Amino acid sequence: MKKFHYPQHPFIIAEMSGNHNRSLDRALELIGRAAVCGADAIKIQTYTADTITLDHDGPEFLVDLPLWKGRKLYELYQEAYTPWEWHKPMFDRAAELGITIFSSPFDETAVDLLEDLGAPLYKIASFELIDTPLVRYAAKTGKPMIVSTGMATLAEISEAVEAARSGGCTDLTLLHCVSAYPAPVEQTNLATMVALEKNFPGVRIGLSDHTLGTEVAMTAVAMGAKVIEKHFTIARADGGVDSAFSLEPHELKDLCDRTKNIAKNTPLLEAAIGVVDFEKAGEASGRAYRPSLYVVKDMKRGEVFTSDNVRSVRPANGLPPGEIDNVLGKVASRDIKFGTALEKGMISRL
Repeated sequence: MKKFHYPQHPFIIAEMSGNHNRSLDRALELIGRAAVCGADAIKIQTYTADTITLDHDGPEFLVDLPLWKGRKLYELYQEAYTPWEWHKPMFDRAAELGITIFSSPFDETAVDLLEDLGAPLYKIASFELIDTPLVRYAAKTGKPMIVSTGMATLAEISEAVEAARSGGCTDLTLLHCVSAYPAPVEQTNLATMVALEKNFPGVRIGLSDHTLGTEVAMTAVAMGAKVIEKHFTIARADGGVDSAFSLEPHELKDLCDRTKNIAKNTPLLEAAIGVVDFEKAGEASGRAYRPSLYVVKDMKRGEVFTSDNVRSVRPANGLPPGEIDNVLGKVASRDIKFGTALEKGMISRL
C-alpha cells in the first residue's frame, strides 16, 4: 500500500463504528456508500469484547451513559465490535473503490493485525488517549496518527503528544472532541480546537463531531479544521449502537460537497480572516461621510450656540458629534454662514 498523504481539502472521515449491525454485507455497503458520498476515508474500530473489557457482572461494568444505560460493557462491545476476519474483505473493498480505510486499535494485537493489512494511518480514540503505551506502540509504525481528545485535560493531551512523538510519529493530528452521545451544540466550544494548534505547534487540528447534523462540522472547517470525523450509517431508523448520532448518506454527501467548496475558496477565506485591524484602511473614504457638527443657520459674531443653530449632520468635516455639550452655550467668535463645518476657532471659550 502506498504512503498516505492528506488531500488539499479537509479530510472527511466516515466513522462506521458498530453501525454495521453485525452484518459484513452491511459493512461493505457502508464502505461503498461513503465512497459515493465523497468521503475521503471510512474508519472502523479494531477490538474484541475480550480485548477491551472483562466479562464481569460487577456494577462498575454496567454503562451509565444515556444512550446505553444499564447495559453490560462486555455485551455492548460484543454487539458493536468488527470481527477481525471481516477486516481483510473490508480493506479489499475500500481498495477497489479508491477510498482510504483505517482503524482505531484498542490494544497492541489490534495494531499488529492492522499492520499486516497495510493500514495507512492510525486513530487513537478519546477513551484510549491516556493509554500512552498503546499510543507509543502505534507511533512506532511510523504511520500518520490521529488522536481524539475527548475527556482529556491539557496535561493528558500533552502526555499523549509526547508519547506519539517519542514513539516516532512525525505526522500528528489532534481532534477536538466532546465525548457525549450526542453532544450538545452549546458544549462544543470550537475555540478549544483552535487552542490545540497554539498549544502543540506542528500538529494538524480537526474535529471528531458527535453533534446532530453538519452545522458544527462546517463551522469547524471555517475555523481551520483539516480533519472532520462523523459517525455514518445507512439509515438511523435501522438502529445500531451509534445510529442515533450518525449521518445518513445524503447528509454525509452534503458535508463532503460543502467542505470541498470551502477548500476551493481557502485563499478567499484566509484573506477574509486576515489580521487584527481596527483602522480598516478600506473604509477610509467612507469616514468622510460620518456625521459632525455643522452650523445650520447664519450666525453673527457673539451669538450663542444652541440646538437651533448647530447640529450633528453628515459629512465629517466639522467637530465630532461628541463635542456638542462643549459647544452649546458658548458664543460664535465670528460671523458663520449656514452650512459651515464647525471648528474650534469659531467658538469662544471652548
